[in-house]
Amino acid sequence: MQPAHDLAQGLGEELGGGAVLLGRVPRQKARCSEGPVKRPLPDCVRNLVIVLGDQLDVASSALQDFDPAQDVVWMAEVAQESEHVWSAQQRIAVFLSAMRHFAGHLREHDYPLQYSALDDANNTGTLASELSRSIEALKPTGLVLTAPGDWRVLKALRATATQYQLPLDLREDAHFFSTVREFAAHAKGRKQLRLEYWYRELRQKHGILMDGKQPVGGQWNFDADNRDSFGKTGPQNLPPPSRFEPDDITREVMQLVRARFSKHPGSLQRFGWPVTRSQALMALESFVQERLPLFGRYEDAMWAGEAWLYHSHLSCALNLKLLNPREVVAAAEAAYHQGHAPLAAVEGFIRQILGWREYVRGIYWTQMPGYLARNALEAQAELPAWYWTGDTDMACLRDAISQTLEHGYAHHIQRLMVTGLYALLLGVRPKAVHLWYLSVYVDAVEWVELPNTLGMSQFGDGGLMASKPYVATGKYIQRMSNHCKGCRFDPAQSTGAFACPFTTLYWDFLGRHEELLRKNPRMAMQLKNLDRLDADTRQAIALQADEHRLAQR
Repeated sequence: MQPAHDLAQGLGEELGGGAVLLGRVPRQKARCSEGPVKRPLPDCVRNLVIVLGDQLDVASSALQDFDPAQDVVWMAEVAQESEHVWSAQQRIAVFLSAMRHFAGHLREHDYPLQYSALDDANNTGTLASELSRSIEALKPTGLVLTAPGDWRVLKALRATATQYQLPLDLREDAHFFSTVREFAAHAKGRKQLRLEYWYRELRQKHGILMDGKQPVGGQWNFDADNRDSFGKTGPQNLPPPSRFEPDDITREVMQLVRARFSKHPGSLQRFGWPVTRSQALMALESFVQERLPLFGRYEDAMWAGEAWLYHSHLSCALNLKLLNPREVVAAAEAAYHQGHAPLAAVEGFIRQILGWREYVRGIYWTQMPGYLARNALEAQAELPAWYWTGDTDMACLRDAISQTLEHGYAHHIQRLMVTGLYALLLGVRPKAVHLWYLSVYVDAVEWVELPNTLGMSQFGDGGLMASKPYVATGKYIQRMSNHCKGCRFDPAQSTGAFACPFTTLYWDFLGRHEELLRKNPRMAMQLKNLDRLDADTRQAIALQADEHRLAQR
């Protein structure tokens, strides 16, 4: 594991350490005379202000001090962003529709806009080449950009700026509660990084759920209160999810996606994501009023055929920047103070926004680009092909993957303890798992998806992000869902025709990585249980695990 004191090293390299060393380039004077300019595009362009598909916020740092008499907003839809990973149709559609709605908002408010649509005849297919085309046509004196959420994109745009010898005013992303520089300072000198300490620091700094210097309720988290299952009767009287009927713009996008990306996974038949600021605010209000009160209690529960349950479904709108995390946290905190939602639910939800979301961003930008290649467990298996279809006998995986392909969504326990857990136990290469998650989920932007997948789910970073591998037998899934009731596999069995693959692979995982795991105090109880297995049982489990792995190739 990389020592925490090394986290700040390399931040001054090619990309300025990601968002850490962001600084404004002194503004250049226009190369043409002052005077009247013609709209919608100025005759003489001072700055091209780049707005990416996950930066749909008129209050973004890139649009601060925007001058419509001299500056032009630049946006581009490009095939590269749907094809560098095999993006699912739901994911492609939500980005394109949200971008087009945001572009319409800019036009309505008199922002000069250079917008390249995917179906434009001259579209070159990559961000760098489209930006080059606009630079050559408009001849700006500079570029302005809020820090992207993807290292690959930042590298490409910086290279284009260098190619044309244009200053790039790379601005801090004000969307977040913290900066990456602040996270690096927090991390420096620590032997280990843990979410809990970063979360507490942010709670105190921003005065969220605080009673003076102490946390409201006398404790920092309420995980112990938030682990209920639905029991045998299942969820009762579930509130409806926030789904939105596609308008003309979205229907046009859906038609384009079906024609252009017909071979990509998933379906658009059930598309209903918020793609505008107003829809995102409606989704936030709906969650707080209808689902937040029971969110905490059932946040880890699953039920076959029920995709939405009590979850917020806000991560997509947050990651597109249609919602600001401050307003989301404030709405949840207000619900507690008004007596509408219990503290355990509100704290659990706020920790996902103020804690995890800020934490994974810090991990991403202080660890890239090397983080992408980490594989601490030396996992080498390929991702099973049925991850793209859901065609498997394992009921929990079939349900989670089918739901994912239908909606572009699965909640965090389905991702961590079903699709992610199986890939970890099977020994799939972490990068392959990362690429699948980045492909299929509508809320997947690399800064948030990669650490959650490679670090939290797959333990590929060896414990930098999470304190232990999150592994369990099929009994966990049985306890938290009704999947096992309709499955041909028995989670209590580790060998034999009806053995649950999760259970078989769990014991095999502990055996294969025993030497490494014995160095981790948090794995002591699980390894004690492994020690209770006799040699014949362990050999039988290893043989069945090998047979199962062979069958997935």
